[in-house]
Amino acid sequence: MTNRYHETAFTPAVRRLQERAGSREGYAGAGARGGANDRLTARERQFIAERDGFYLATVSETGWPYVQFRGGPQGFARVLDEETLGWADFRGNQQFVSAGNASAGDGRAALILMDYPNRRRLKLFGHLSFTDAADAPDLAARLLVPGYRAKVDRAAVLRLEGFDWNCPQHIPQRFTADELGDALAPLRSRMAALEEENRALKLRLGGG
Repeated sequence: MTNRYHETAFTPAVRRLQERAGSREGYAGAGARGGANDRLTARERQFIAERDGFYLATVSETGWPYVQFRGGPQGFARVLDEETLGWADFRGNQQFVSAGNASAGDGRAALILMDYPNRRRLKLFGHLSFTDAADAPDLAARLLVPGYRAKVDRAAVLRLEGFDWNCPQHIPQRFTADELGDALAPLRSRMAALEEENRALKLRLGGG
C-alpha cells in the first residue's frame, strides 16, 4: 500500500536529497509498512476538532506559493467525511488570494495544523475549492459556527490527497491566552485561598 503523502511530497528531487543524506531507506520502509494515509481516522478528527486555526498554502497561476493563517473558533474546521475537510470562509480583507489560487487549475493546496502546547503537527495535501455561501446554503449551514460574529462568504472544501504526522523536534511550545488560563486556574485558586487565609490571620492578630 502506497503512502499517499509520501508519494506526493517525495518527488525525484526530494528522494535524491534523502539518498544523499542517508534517510531515503528509512522513509521508504516506513511508507511501505504504514497505511495509505488518505483517509481521516478518529485520531485526525479529534485533532482537527480541537484546533482554532491552521496554515493554508496554495499556488498561484504564475507558480508562486502563498501561505496564510486561517483562524476562528475552536473546531471551525470540520471533517465532513473521511476524505473531506471543510470550513466556513469568513469575510476578511477581500484580497481573495487563496480563493483565486484555488480556482486556477486543480486547486492543489497544503494545510499544516499545529498543537503548540503538546508539540504536535498534522500536515495535509488536497484539492481545494471555494463555493459562494449563497450557492451552497446547505453546506454553508453545516459549516456555520453558532455564536461566532463573522459573515460567511464562502464554503471551503478540501478533498484529501494524503496526510502525515510530524515528529515534535524543533516545535516550540506556545500557549494561547485560553490555554494559559486553564493551566493557571489552579494556581490562581490557590493564591486566592492563601490571600483569604492571610486576611483572616491578620484579623485574629489584630492587624486589621
